[in-house]
Amino acid sequence: QDELEFSMGPENETAVTEFILEGFPELDPSMQLLFSWVLLLMYLTTVMGNATIIFLVCVDRHLQTPMYFFISNLAFLEIWFTSSTSIKLFVMLSSGQNTLSLSSCFAQNYFYFALGCTEFILLVVMSFDRYVAICQPLLYPAIMKPQLCVHLVVAAWVLGFALLSYRLLFLAELSFCGSKIPHFLCDNSPLFKLSCSDTSLLWKIDSVFLSCVLLGSLCLTLAFYICILSCVLHLPAASGRKKALTTCSSHLITLSIAYGSCIALYTCPAEDVSLRTNRMVALLNTVLYPFLNPFIYSLRNKSVILALNKSIARARAKL
Repeated sequence: QDELEFSMGPENETAVTEFILEGFPELDPSMQLLFSWVLLLMYLTTVMGNATIIFLVCVDRHLQTPMYFFISNLAFLEIWFTSSTSIKLFVMLSSGQNTLSLSSCFAQNYFYFALGCTEFILLVVMSFDRYVAICQPLLYPAIMKPQLCVHLVVAAWVLGFALLSYRLLFLAELSFCGSKIPHFLCDNSPLFKLSCSDTSLLWKIDSVFLSCVLLGSLCLTLAFYICILSCVLHLPAASGRKKALTTCSSHLITLSIAYGSCIALYTCPAEDVSLRTNRMVALLNTVLYPFLNPFIYSLRNKSVILALNKSIARARAKL
């Protein structure tokens, strides 16, 4: 549907009722189709990988530990986070259906940021869990009790969604003079620039809030990892040091993608970032990072591979 629906407001202003997501207009149709299938493959792999982790943690008692409890929650979150943007992007690229109603756009914007905020809180919780396990191993069972783990996860989800609820109130009050969003999702900068309303307050609130969430969680996560690395370097066995350093380095690589992309998008002035750069960096955050997570945090782990092999063996035995 190429034509937009309009309604006349009380002051002869044209009220936009649908947006057009431009996506990647610089790509020709054949490249967009190829990109759509690559995206679909990555999305299905992301969903299957994270769903496999959740399934294994639920059925294998050896994986029912605080670490895997947090990882399974992260996997559940990643499925919803990537789904909030990837499904619409695939439809846009493969069929050209690039319109989105106001309510759908606002919902995508809210869930994108709420799930992102929840994820950063979960990453802090996971780094704290690893810090206690490696640096305080004797106290680990006493500190990381099941009740505390559940409370930490519930707090992450509640905080992430509650703190971002102000966005829905502000977005519902905005009126828009333009309909074309030069992005593949309803992100802040292109959405606010289309508004006829005064968005200065929302810009300031978003800038302060997102900077606090990003930089605050990054500082806490790095602090825990620095303590972990300090403890690892004092391990007596060289093999133990190598294994721990390999694990920490892979975690830090994925964290650098998540935090680096978000800091580039939401703490830099919008006018200093080109639209093409904005879209490419957003792809790292919404597609590549969720795709890598199952492999970095779980599917390279011997315990997870063993649990997967056992599940496959049981399934074959039943057949």
